[in-house]
Amino acid sequence: MNVQRIGVVVPARDEAPRLERCLLAIDRAATAVGRPVAVVLVLDSCTDDSAARAAELALSVPFAVLTVGHAAAGATRAAGADWLVDRLGSTGTWLATTDADSAVPPNWLAEQVRHAERGAAVVAGTVAVHDWEDRPVWVRHRAEQEYALTLAGSDHGHVHGANLGIAADWYRQVGGFAPVGCDEDVLLVAAARAAGATIAWTTDIAVITSARSDARAPGGFAAYLDRLNVDEAAS
Repeated sequence: MNVQRIGVVVPARDEAPRLERCLLAIDRAATAVGRPVAVVLVLDSCTDDSAARAAELALSVPFAVLTVGHAAAGATRAAGADWLVDRLGSTGTWLATTDADSAVPPNWLAEQVRHAERGAAVVAGTVAVHDWEDRPVWVRHRAEQEYALTLAGSDHGHVHGANLGIAADWYRQVGGFAPVGCDEDVLLVAAARAAGATIAWTTDIAVITSARSDARAPGGFAAYLDRLNVDEAAS
């Protein structure tokens, strides 16, 4: 694929304290990629001052804020992706998505483009946690052990909305993000794979995410850590 432009989607629900870190990290990645980049922040059912915080930020790339009331991660991520594709077009457009409680590395977009131009229709990256203060030490140890075991092979199989990219024409072809409360990222990649898309399972662009205990999505990373905590306490 000849990547001509990039759109980045960031869904958020009551993430005001984390927005600056997230968006400035995206801005740094955008300046390093050598392609036009547009970013859309989708505020879903927010009750905090996320809108005001976002308005104060000055990014070097085009930046828009959408406000929706879906209360569902899939519908929110889809709103941002569809908004970008409608404006950028699908031919030559690469869509990347992360989460508002996360920070992407400086080479995040450049590496996604590299994979795309080598034939990947989807890039599925990994996540890492640097701040475990909200979690018991045994949860950290078990989570890190389980995750490390899955990264040994070339196809790690992890799908994270915090670290995902897809060619816009493939996104449209497979129907986009489903309007579900969780696993919209997993469903999208499964649909693309079933349609014959090439998936790049990369470990080179790990996104730093939160180990927070107040989960936003019922089946997301925080919910996975909750389950580990319950399992350990019951053993």
